[in-house]
Amino acid sequence: MPSASRRDIVQFLDDLLNTAKITDSCRNGLQVQGADSITRVGLAVDACVGAYRKAARAKCQMLIVHHGLIWVRVERVTGRMHMHMKFLLEHDLNLYASHLPLDLHAEVGNNAQLAQRLGVGNTEPFGLYHGVNIGVLGTLAKPTTLKALAAQVQRLLGAKCETLPFGRKSLRRIAIVSGAAGSLLDEAVEKQVDCYLTGEPDHSTYQASREAGINVLYAGHYHSEQLGVQELGRRLTERFGVQAVYLDEPSPV
Repeated sequence: MPSASRRDIVQFLDDLLNTAKITDSCRNGLQVQGADSITRVGLAVDACVGAYRKAARAKCQMLIVHHGLIWVRVERVTGRMHMHMKFLLEHDLNLYASHLPLDLHAEVGNNAQLAQRLGVGNTEPFGLYHGVNIGVLGTLAKPTTLKALAAQVQRLLGAKCETLPFGRKSLRRIAIVSGAAGSLLDEAVEKQVDCYLTGEPDHSTYQASREAGINVLYAGHYHSEQLGVQELGRRLTERFGVQAVYLDEPSPV
């Protein structure tokens, strides 16, 4: 079975994702060190014990997640942090996290991947967050309706979508920011998009979208952020020959 060193995989991911160049509250990159040699990589949205257990059962030596374990700083390894660390260290499981670098990447990113699979072309950066654009804006090849777009997203992501149908009936111009990005609605309104697609429903956007006359499609925080890690798995298999397995550990939001 093909294998690669932890060092080579981490370097490949850091280079691909420009990890060192992107400011983030998540400590992106290798968060917990495990086995030196990697034959199988697990991919998950969240660093959670459920995903760790699935990774261990699948005999993975590394788990790559979007939402990591270590944010800003670690002051104590107690409680939930201790539980996580204990499991990872006992199972010699590497934990690699990529938050904003994976959201905004022009090829493997959550938003770029979602746009590509929905047939959104002529994309440009969108979604200014802490000085950097993390989403994409583009145009569908053919006009569609909000109902049809929601059905397409549901099939693609396995998500139960919610919609705010306050805009145009015919949709072409789509803005996408995965996760919890309701705060970027104003930019979508300013740039006159037909539909703003994000993840987590936000109470404050209901009246705002209604008053602005814009359609909003919520695909769920978890479901809207699956595609980036899955694409990283494909890239690792292509580059190193290691096996990659997606570990679905969904949340309802």
